Amino acid sequence: MIDTIGKIRRVPLREVWKHEATDLTRWLEGNIDVLSDVTGLSLRNAEREKPTGSFQVDLVAETSEGALVIVENQLERTDHDHLGKVITYMVGLEAKVAIWIAADPRPEHASAINWLNQSSAADFYLLKIEAVKIEESPAAPLLTLIVGPDPAAREIGDVKREFAERHELRYKFWEQLLQRAKTLTRMFSGRRPGNDSYITSGAGMTGLTYYLDIKQHEGFAGLNIDPAGEAENKAIFDSFAAHKVEIEERFGGTLEWRRKDGKIASEVFARISRGGYKNPETDWPEIQDLMLDSMVRFEKAFSPLITALRK
Repeated sequence: MIDTIGKIRRVPLREVWKHEATDLTRWLEGNIDVLSDVTGLSLRNAEREKPTGSFQVDLVAETSEGALVIVENQLERTDHDHLGKVITYMVGLEAKVAIWIAADPRPEHASAINWLNQSSAADFYLLKIEAVKIEESPAAPLLTLIVGPDPAAREIGDVKREFAERHELRYKFWEQLLQRAKTLTRMFSGRRPGNDSYITSGAGMTGLTYYLDIKQHEGFAGLNIDPAGEAENKAIFDSFAAHKVEIEERFGGTLEWRRKDGKIASEVFARISRGGYKNPETDWPEIQDLMLDSMVRFEKAFSPLITALRK
């Protein structure tokens, strides 16, 4: 029985399809189900050489849901030119799916397709094409999926985009706030905007730091207490807490006191509930002014006690 099992041998692609456009693309047009099998897509209505601007897409098809699919073929190793074509065709035709078929997908292009799947709402497939025979049988295509859309990778891409958006918004928020701060206080003079959630200013004693913190929907102005070990930090916090009434009178409002037992640092802060960096930018000036006003009053409330600590 074993003697009846044939052996697979690979055939040079140019012996099967001499030319990409007239042979391979034409064959795929009539055998679009082969791409459906390897991608898991239900493809139909294949059409060759669809123009987009001054270019022509090798093959255009549709999914069963009606999404437009572009197919780019190479009987050679992948290259930057064809990668550029894939992206250009996707944009030009507003396609939702791209299938790039090549004889030899390079690792860097596989990485690029993976990145595109993470970074866009479209789906990108990179397939390796080979031709095989069993003994003296007719040549048959062997298509292997190298890279395709992956839900986990798409989720990673969504998280990356969320972080990028968050960093951009926070940078712009701090850039505007620091500009407004110039007319209200010298606490943040010399500070440059960053993409962290907070900016800081020294409180006049090592380990005591004033900070402004901006979240998605609220902000904070506070004092972080972390000059030494836990015992000393708690002692400083307790010395401030003993003057809680007068501190809040000077501040002009109620503060939140966090001793944080079991942790090294402690803090006291005011909560600004007007909004955060996710608010429309038209709201930012009011939020920034409230944060800066709170910080100015915060420094006024704590400065006498900090000065006394240094003596």
